Amino acid sequence: MARAATTSDAFNAIAEPRRRDILVLLRGGERPVTELAEDLGMTQPQASKHLRVLREVGLVKVRGASKQRLYGLDARALRPVHEWLGGFEQFWNESFDRLDEYVQELKQEELHDDDQ
Repeated sequence: MARAATTSDAFNAIAEPRRRDILVLLRGGERPVTELAEDLGMTQPQASKHLRVLREVGLVKVRGASKQRLYGLDARALRPVHEWLGGFEQFWNESFDRLDEYVQELKQEELHDDDQ
């Protein structure tokens, strides 16, 4: 079975850990590819390939500045990922609520045992 193209959507694009690393770096502002490559310990061509994929799905924008190209984060393309993950928020909140109730019960039992 053929693999889905990494450029088809944000989900596939961010499935690659190095691309997520690039997005994290770009949260701090625009950066040239050479700086991204150096910070991530990869070659400039490797970083450029990742940036191309991120650019094609709309997660990264590029602009010319003097003699270099600066890459910046465009997080709007993460909206589908955010919305999908939001569906799990209720699950996690309920899980943490149950855990909190359990911890409170343990504390009450401990207090009760100390009183005896």
